[in-house]
Amino acid sequence: MLGSFLIFFGVISLFWNYYLGLRDEVYSDMKIAMMDSSYEPSNINDVITGAPTADNVATDNTEAGSTYYEIDYSKYLGVLEIPKIGLKRGFYDVTSRYNDIQYNVTMVQGSTTPDVVNGNLILMAHSGDAYISYFAYLWRLNIGDMVYVTYHGVKYSYQITNIYQVEKNGVVLIQRNYDKTSLTMITCTKDDDSSQTIYISEQVG
Repeated sequence: MLGSFLIFFGVISLFWNYYLGLRDEVYSDMKIAMMDSSYEPSNINDVITGAPTADNVATDNTEAGSTYYEIDYSKYLGVLEIPKIGLKRGFYDVTSRYNDIQYNVTMVQGSTTPDVVNGNLILMAHSGDAYISYFAYLWRLNIGDMVYVTYHGVKYSYQITNIYQVEKNGVVLIQRNYDKTSLTMITCTKDDDSSQTIYISEQVG
């Protein structure tokens, strides 16, 4: 009896590990927004093509009385903080399988890290009511509000300089000053399924 149980348990474990591996492989193959390498931008414009639409996702509220745990931010490439809306969330490198909008704040392919002078870190996340809607409250932000990114132990400060909307069609025009080190955040527009809102911030420290 014990032997049969151990064999059964071993078979279940093998299938479970296979399932997890297959799932991770599928997610790692998902398309993340790509920078259009054929586009020659002017001194104030970038274009992201093939961008995920970051649709407002369905409600998936956490049950009352759920257990909360301390997040280990050391596993992330960087950490995004927006005190005004109480957001603190890590993000992974573009090469990570966890750099997926279905799980995390997503770093867009073609982004640069905060230490690159005049570079642009581009982050996207869902809005809406689900537990993965990390950008649900970006609509509360205004020009002049502060955003922070911690990278390699250094905390970089950004100030929002521009907020605008674009049509949700898979192409996002980023209007930024190429003489400034920037942070761009992209999500769906609140109460508007046809557009996305772009938040441009410039590094101030």
